Amino acid sequence: MENTTSKSLWASFGPLQYTVIGICFLCNMLDGMDVLIISFTAPAIAKVWSISPNQLGLIFSSGLVGMTLGAVFLAPLADRFGRKPLMVSAALLMGSCIFLTASAENITFLLVYRLLSGMGIGVMMATTAALTAEYTPQHSRSFWVSMVVAGYPVGAVLTGLISVPIITQMGWEQLFRIAGISTLVVVPILLFFLKESEAFKTVIKKDAARVKELFDPKYKWGTFFLWCALFLSFTTLYFLINWIPKLASNAGLSMELALYSGMIFNLGAIVGIPIQGYLSSRYGLLKTVSGLMLATTLFLVVFGFFKGSNLLLFILFLLGFGVQGGFVGLYAVAAGFYPTSIRTTGVGWSIGIGRLGGILGPLLGGLLVSFGLDMTGSFMIFALPVLLAAVVTKKIKHKKEKGA
Repeated sequence: MENTTSKSLWASFGPLQYTVIGICFLCNMLDGMDVLIISFTAPAIAKVWSISPNQLGLIFSSGLVGMTLGAVFLAPLADRFGRKPLMVSAALLMGSCIFLTASAENITFLLVYRLLSGMGIGVMMATTAALTAEYTPQHSRSFWVSMVVAGYPVGAVLTGLISVPIITQMGWEQLFRIAGISTLVVVPILLFFLKESEAFKTVIKKDAARVKELFDPKYKWGTFFLWCALFLSFTTLYFLINWIPKLASNAGLSMELALYSGMIFNLGAIVGIPIQGYLSSRYGLLKTVSGLMLATTLFLVVFGFFKGSNLLLFILFLLGFGVQGGFVGLYAVAAGFYPTSIRTTGVGWSIGIGRLGGILGPLLGGLLVSFGLDMTGSFMIFALPVLLAAVVTKKIKHKKEKGA
């Protein structure tokens, strides 16, 4: 059974498919680096600039606001002009703004650069998911979309590994310079090696796809429940992504160990996402995603029982495994749910609505920290959105998986 499943995942693949999947994976690695870089540098920036928890929450959310704007208003242009031009533009915007962040002199400049780089990230995540869906066969689409989006935590972990020596030896500014240059390097790769899918070429429209098509009777309830599930899961996910290093630091860990706690969380995602993709190909995408969300709820609730224990880091690993495996599965749901003609519009708006929850999560986290709530209490509060996401996910009527 396992051999049959493994072979089917690689069926009908040629050099072009491998190239596109590899490029999309690389772009998501850069997304993970560019998103998470602010959480890895947050303790150092807060110390140098004397930033309050509320101000830090605002900085975290500014990038998410940009991602929302990019996913909702810019990514749908890929359904009109093509995936490639939007991905090239996104890489240019991300790379230049990340690099310029190193020169930020105050919070205002930092907010603006995070907002603009976030817009590029929002475009990139939507277009890579759509392009991967168009280059992979229907029976293994959810697996490959999940694998490509797995580049996101890989980039985050690699950033965590290099952030400790760079920040401690050269300062937080140097980390932004390296990340900016790394992102700009991908531009020529996109220009010379990325090609539009045949599926897109056959349905290309004169006018941009309209959002109202997402609420066609065939899609409206699926769209509604998909948006709800993403909003709820993003709320908890981005609270965890942004606040784990700072909360760990507040709990008494050294800056180095606090940074590694965030890395371990993302390491869990690297393991969880491909396992989610494999399980989804065997047992159904919606069942798998809902199950991971329920498991995450449990891990958040029991987190406090392991305080002071070495098992605490393992729980953080499991949290990354569950919540990121689940939310990436929702990307695969969105990519497979909509037809090619409105795919990037559908994925972009789904991600954009989800990002609204991502904006709320860090802001709420800042309020909780300012009220003196510790990691245990904060984690228990953020278990509720994940639980609701698990319930809502089961209600999505995915036309490709009627039995899911």
